[in-house]
Amino acid sequence: MNVPTGKDWPDVASIVRFEDGDPDEDPWVQGRPGREAIEVEPYSHQWPTWYEAQRAKILAAMPRIALGVEHIGSTAVPGLHAKPVIDIDLIVPDPEREADYVPLLESIGFELTVRERSWYQHRMLRRDDPRVNLHIFGPSCPEHVRHILFRDWLRQRPVDRQRYHQAKIRAREAASSVQEYNRRKQDVVLEIYRDIFRSRGWIEGSG
Repeated sequence: MNVPTGKDWPDVASIVRFEDGDPDEDPWVQGRPGREAIEVEPYSHQWPTWYEAQRAKILAAMPRIALGVEHIGSTAVPGLHAKPVIDIDLIVPDPEREADYVPLLESIGFELTVRERSWYQHRMLRRDDPRVNLHIFGPSCPEHVRHILFRDWLRQRPVDRQRYHQAKIRAREAASSVQEYNRRKQDVVLEIYRDIFRSRGWIEGSG
């Protein structure tokens, strides 16, 4: 689980510092989406199969642009309840150069819905059947590294996997939107991140 060293990975200070982005930035490319039902389902062995199929399509559509493709989020953690949405991180040379990758992704069914220049130059494209959220980041992105660290930690630690599961269930029961659902489980997410960082000696404390 050690973070690989090299030019494509940020320094530790960047990984442990969470950036908020510009609160006045409007990220919605096609307007704010409508409400979605919050469905948290038992883990399905279909999810990695769906991911592998999408990964193959992405790599075939943009072999020279896709620098990395990773299954992240709860559907990437065996045994964890999750919304049936496949989250994927796609690393490209420069997220600002949308013309280099958006048309290629549109050709395989994705649609650009989010543009957050102030937050790690993040873009998100989505598709349905199966539902996929495709997150675009550039090289050396701390948020991408955190996604990998969080996924791998939960894969290896049943206690924290259960802890996160319980937080998701509580958040689902009290939330009326996906955004509120995410906010309600955020404290537990940050606590787990702190445990990850302490275990590596990146921040003070035991663990």
